[in-house]
Amino acid sequence: MKKIFFTLLGILLTLNAFALEVKSPVLANKGYIPDGYTCDGKNISPEISWSDAPKKTVSFALICDDPDAPFGTWTHWVVYNIPVDVSKLDEGLPKDGALENGILQGVNDFGEIGFGGPCPPPGKAHRYFFRLYALDMMLKLEKGAAKKDLEKLMVGHILAEARIYGLYQRK
Repeated sequence: MKKIFFTLLGILLTLNAFALEVKSPVLANKGYIPDGYTCDGKNISPEISWSDAPKKTVSFALICDDPDAPFGTWTHWVVYNIPVDVSKLDEGLPKDGALENGILQGVNDFGEIGFGGPCPPPGKAHRYFFRLYALDMMLKLEKGAAKKDLEKLMVGHILAEARIYGLYQRK
């Protein structure tokens, strides 16, 4: 009986050995996004940090999008090839395709590199998902890649995913 218990305990510990977590000091999950991170403010990227990645993680990718946009999901930010030793994206990242440490940014649906903040039409609040992916490889993508290219290359290489979302509404 003890052997079965410890075998099951070992399996449970293995399954729960990591729980990738993503957070932001300026964005409470399911809370409202402060104006400074939107088109009504400075339109800068929020600080995003993470912890508890799986041991086999080689890189991270982050996608921010709005599934409530009038014409389908709108991409606000695409970041990839974030090295495993990086656990935070600072507030106000430069809108450059290539950042320090080899971090690359893609094009958003505004047609720009880097973060494009929430800017929904007046009316109901929209949800802005920040999805972080732990990957088992560095992606063979150039700077300025589109979300669809990133998602295509991530298939079969995602070790874990974590997300938070914020709300934004314009009157």
